[in-house]
Amino acid sequence: MSPQTLSAPARWTSYIMSAIPVALMIFSAIGMFRGSQSLIQLMTQHLAWSEQLLPWIAVLQLGAAIIYLIPRTAVLGAVLVTGYFGGAIATHLRVGDAPIFQAVLIVLAWGGLYLRELRLRALLPLRR
Repeated sequence: MSPQTLSAPARWTSYIMSAIPVALMIFSAIGMFRGSQSLIQLMTQHLAWSEQLLPWIAVLQLGAAIIYLIPRTAVLGAVLVTGYFGGAIATHLRVGDAPIFQAVLIVLAWGGLYLRELRLRALLPLRR
């Protein structure tokens, strides 16, 4: 396999890895927009976010996810997704939760992008 081609298994692995954090962000944003009581209760009572901020958080989630899904802006999207989940990590640490899940989502987002974006591989080569 030349460095300019991507095998089908690697491509599908990258799609699956990328889909997991994006899907969770989109479902969370939809839940906030629809007024899901369980999600609102989690965000306001457990994580101590103001209910007035939830639509803004949902907009940030959707924006980062959409920018990540567009191939030309995927790297910027990965930076935004990382920033969003970095904030989620800080929030969970503040309330005493382990932020393992959020950290895994960041790894999945960058790992999926790394597998399918040849320019990113050229910029950040893994050494053997």
